[in-house]
Amino acid sequence: MDLASFTWLLTGDGQTLLEVASRAYADADGDPVRATAAVRRTEPDHERSATALTQVGLRVRGVAKFGEDALRMYFTPDGLEQATRRRVADHRAARLAAAAPASVVDLGCGIGGDLLALARAGIVAAGVDLDPVRVAVAEANLAALGLEGAVMVADATTLPLDGFGVALLDPARRDGRGRVFDVDAWTPPWTFVEGLLRRPAVVKVAPGVPHDLVPDGVEAEWVSERGDVKEAALWSPHLAVARRRATVLGAHGLATLTEEDDPHDGRPRPLRAVGRYLYEPDGAVIRAGLVTAVAGLVDGGLVDEKIAYVTSDAAFRTPYATTYEVLEELPYREKPLRAALRERGVGRLTIKKRGVDVVPEQLRKRLALSGDEEATIVMTRVAGEGTALLVRPVSGPGA
Repeated sequence: MDLASFTWLLTGDGQTLLEVASRAYADADGDPVRATAAVRRTEPDHERSATALTQVGLRVRGVAKFGEDALRMYFTPDGLEQATRRRVADHRAARLAAAAPASVVDLGCGIGGDLLALARAGIVAAGVDLDPVRVAVAEANLAALGLEGAVMVADATTLPLDGFGVALLDPARRDGRGRVFDVDAWTPPWTFVEGLLRRPAVVKVAPGVPHDLVPDGVEAEWVSERGDVKEAALWSPHLAVARRRATVLGAHGLATLTEEDDPHDGRPRPLRAVGRYLYEPDGAVIRAGLVTAVAGLVDGGLVDEKIAYVTSDAAFRTPYATTYEVLEELPYREKPLRAALRERGVGRLTIKKRGVDVVPEQLRKRLALSGDEEATIVMTRVAGEGTALLVRPVSGPGA
């Protein structure tokens, strides 16, 4: 979608066509061929009809990230893919609002997902982006939701920042070939990120950011939503309140964990034999290096020095981990494992694995089970040895 097409979509005729496309999409149950035929009867221009239908499809996909607001918003395909999920953006905006900055500038605002969250949090916010189409989309999204904010086309690396309280940056970590893992190849590169973090700033980075790359005094926060790690954010020393943080956005709220909650921080990792319960820490907890904090919370220890499973004899419901009751240990080798599962009448099998060379889909196929029972097994290492545990899920992740 080019700027001219999007600008036309915002006109009266464009809005009318967008309504026609929405009804056609619904009537056709999302079938693009049937929906296109219906829209073309109203607007024979191929480019305009395609623009309207594409926007409707993106709105439907956007509900997963933005909720019902997506049905009033505007998107580009890559802009939707790269946009921060609403709950994650709202969490970050709430943290920023607590710091009471005079204003926030979003450097590389994309379609405006973070701008919307900042505005909802009552923060005076402005966004810049090099792409005129994204700027127009971000501006239209603010207007569509009745939120305040300014957007303009500008180069984030040359923009004077003295007039803003906090800078928010999401460096581009993709190119034509896919994800870019070299931080010096980000746009803008790591050198710019380091410079920005010397002032009040928040920088979104990939969840795999190495701990030793985080500058001194900067807080690294990993955020997950319903068990999936969505991003990491670096908070400059002006905004930091910890060194490492795991924030879990669950079905019933938010929970956060830092190194101050870890009784084993800086001490040897607590190891113990497998107890009655096994805890699988949330991905944000693992990324933040706070697995031993979970061990402290459940009065337990790790099953292996290098494996992110915690075990305890006590049952806890915690937002920071999925809890399993350990029923028994099964043979680890494939042939006796198959025999043990068949003996128990297992036909539907969930395989969890960590730290072992097992591909669950391939193993499940080779086991060729056909019983009526359902079971979950954990394939991992315990004290360095391959181990298979038959477990029962007790509670899932999330607050």
